[in-house]
Amino acid sequence: MKQETEQVGSDSNILDEATLLNKQVPIWPDALYDDISGMLASSQVKVVVLDDDPTGTQTVHGVTVLTTWDVDAIAQEFSTLDNAFYILTNTRSMPTAQAEALNQEIAQNISVAASRIQQKYTIVSRGDSTLRGHYPEEVTTLIEGLGGNFDGTLLIPYFHEGGRLTVNDIHYVKQDGKLIPVAQTEFARDAVFGFSQSNMKKWVEEKTNGIVKAESVVTLSLELIRTGGPEAVAEKLEQLTNNCTCVVNAAHQRDVEVVALGALFAEKKGKRLFYRSSSSFVQARAGISSRPLLTANDLQSDGAGGTLVIVGSYVPKTTSQLNELLNQCDIQPVVLEVEKLLDAKSAGDMISQAALSIDEQIRQGKDAVLYTSRKLVTSKDDENNLAIGQKVSQSLISTLHAMKSIPRYIIAKGGITSSDVATIGLNIQRAHVKGQVSPGVPVWQCGPESRFPGLNYVVFPGNVGQPETLAQVVTMLSEG
Repeated sequence: MKQETEQVGSDSNILDEATLLNKQVPIWPDALYDDISGMLASSQVKVVVLDDDPTGTQTVHGVTVLTTWDVDAIAQEFSTLDNAFYILTNTRSMPTAQAEALNQEIAQNISVAASRIQQKYTIVSRGDSTLRGHYPEEVTTLIEGLGGNFDGTLLIPYFHEGGRLTVNDIHYVKQDGKLIPVAQTEFARDAVFGFSQSNMKKWVEEKTNGIVKAESVVTLSLELIRTGGPEAVAEKLEQLTNNCTCVVNAAHQRDVEVVALGALFAEKKGKRLFYRSSSSFVQARAGISSRPLLTANDLQSDGAGGTLVIVGSYVPKTTSQLNELLNQCDIQPVVLEVEKLLDAKSAGDMISQAALSIDEQIRQGKDAVLYTSRKLVTSKDDENNLAIGQKVSQSLISTLHAMKSIPRYIIAKGGITSSDVATIGLNIQRAHVKGQVSPGVPVWQCGPESRFPGLNYVVFPGNVGQPETLAQVVTMLSEG
């Protein structure tokens, strides 16, 4: 379906953050985490988060991440006392058909595991907060796999740590105090998941190829959320039928807390809701209050090796952070040239040499950064672009596999990169989320089955932080 495209590069819709937010009504005055936790405890409904890359754990702590999804593993997590757990699907790195098949399998396994022990649950499909991912395909497939009969799907892209907010149905990305409509950012020009609309109702119509019309999309406005509170949200959600799509406006964490509690009220009255959200809503819906950032003392390691940083993300923020890391820290750079990686004749030797160079540094207790060359190599075909990305990620993992030394810490930069490092490079099947080392940057503790049991693994999203944040994290770990 042809859509009217926003003018990329125009500043006509770029707004000053303070000016826009000061025009909004004040946030709901009451803290709600105790109410949410109480309702979760009384309802005994487990929150299952299906995460399309590992960065979705960037707002939570004290929860489990599974990288396997057999019935027994899911049933075991259902039997714990935790309010929520994650299943890492990594579907953002897959072609659509493969992502759909995987979601179908996981949905069926969740249903079987829940039936086995009579466990009630709700599903959150955690997608990248800059609206990149398999939408609506993942949502449609999961709903079908879970038996259908949902009353509504809530779209909640708000993500505080990433500077993403939705006001008057427009999704913005915060940059230097300015709010940029998301369709005017580099995220909208993603080679696989690009889009042309910042208005979320129009975005839904665009992504569904006109199957869901913008005018049929319901919205929860900031005014309703902030003046009516959870009860008003519940009343609005109780009106949803036939899996109606509902866009949620949010510009503060309290907004998504109100929505989470209102959704619990609506579910208690029998409404069946599905959630497609970023990380901030997951924290609220699972009743996980914030904790202080992790310190060097929280992450002390017995290892004597240096820190290994692995960078695969190509977003501009990652490149600026990589440059600052190289400028500010005493760290050995090890580069994989992407064009050579795509040539089978040269890839093997380059990977072997990279592993040897890293081993030398790590054994001496020094830090190293393994990164791909910054020139983005693309194709005109979406599946070929995914294939290039997979080849590059596989090369990073092959380098990790070829290493003989044991790093003290590992930091992986980028969603797909961090997923492949976790599941293929480190063989993690079950990890514990300890918290965040910087806003939006989670730390996992590797399970006993992993290649490096107990290792603190830093999952660093590609589009989070300031230019100096990666260097600051590496420095803090080196001093710990």
